[in-house]
Amino acid sequence: MSANGGTKAVIAALLANLGIAVTKFIAFALTNSSSMLAEAIHSVADSGNQGLLLLGGRRAKRAATPQHPFGYGRERYIYAFIVSIVLFSVGGLFALYEAYHKWAEPHPIENWQWVPVAVLVIAIVMEAFSFRTAVRESNHTRGKQSWVHFVRRAKAPELPVVLLEDLGALVGLVFALFGVGMTLITHDGRWDAVGTAAIGVLLVTIAIILAIETKSLLLGEGAEAHEVAAIEKAMTEGPEVERIIHMKTLYLGPDELMVAAKIAVPPCDYAEEVARGINAVEARVRTAVPHARVIYLEPDIYSAAADQAGTGSAAHTAVPESETEPGQIAGRPGS
Repeated sequence: MSANGGTKAVIAALLANLGIAVTKFIAFALTNSSSMLAEAIHSVADSGNQGLLLLGGRRAKRAATPQHPFGYGRERYIYAFIVSIVLFSVGGLFALYEAYHKWAEPHPIENWQWVPVAVLVIAIVMEAFSFRTAVRESNHTRGKQSWVHFVRRAKAPELPVVLLEDLGALVGLVFALFGVGMTLITHDGRWDAVGTAAIGVLLVTIAIILAIETKSLLLGEGAEAHEVAAIEKAMTEGPEVERIIHMKTLYLGPDELMVAAKIAVPPCDYAEEVARGINAVEARVRTAVPHARVIYLEPDIYSAAADQAGTGSAAHTAVPESETEPGQIAGRPGS
C-alpha cells in the first residue's frame, strides 16, 4: 500500500471531520440534542485520530539507529492502536454516557427544529465524500480481496482505519438522523437517547475491531501467502539454491519485510562461491518482492537423513572443523 494513498485519504477525512464537528456543535448549542452532541464529540475524536495517523506516518520515516536497528516503521501501528483507544473512550463511551443521561432526563427539541436535520444531511454528504476517497485509494491496492479480508490483512493501518471510521461515521449519522427525526415527530426526547446509544454501541464495536487488528500488527505478522510463494520461487529458480530448508518472514513496518531462511546450497570448495550465490538470490528476491528489504540467508548442505530427523540440515553430520582442509567448506570432502 502506498504511503501517499493512505495520507491522501487521512487528510480528506481530517478536513471533512473538522468541518462537520463545527456544524454539529452549533446545532447542539441551538437544539440541546444529545444525538448532536454525541456526533460532535465523535467528529472531534475522528479528527484527533487522523492527526495521530499523520503523526505516526511522519515519525515512522526516521532513520534507523543503533538502539533501533530496524527503524521505526512499526510506529505507524502504535499510533493506529492509540486511535482505537481514543475512538473507544472519547467517542463510544461518551455517547453511551450521554444516552444514559438523556434517557433519565428526556426533553424534546423545541427550538431551531430544522437545524439538526439540515446539519445531519450536510454531514452525511461530507462524510460520503471522505468515505469515497478512502474507498478509491484502497482499491489501488485491494485487488481482488474482499473488503473484510482487506481490513484484516492490510499491513499499512491508515486506510483500514479511515475506512472503518468513515463507515462508522456514516452509519452513526443515520442513527442520529433517526433519533432526531423521531424526537421531532413524537416530541419524546427518549428517541434522541436511543439514537445516541446506537452511536455509542457502533463506535465501541469499531474500536474493538481496530484494536484487535492493530494488536496483531504490533505482535508481528508474516508475509501473505502470495508473497511467500514469490519469495520461494525467486530463491529456488536459480542454480545457487537446491531447496529451502526453512524460512520465516516478518513485517518490520508496513513497507518493510524481513526474510530469514536457511537454504541448501550445492556442495562447493570455497566460501566465495557461496557468497556470490547468496548475493544473486537476494537480488532475485528483492526484484520479486520489492519491500523485502531485510534479507538474512544461512547456507547449509541438505541431508535427507537429517530431514527425516526433523532438521533438514547436514550441519549435525558435517565433518568436524579440525578435519577439514583450509579454505574448504565443512561437509564436503576434499577433491
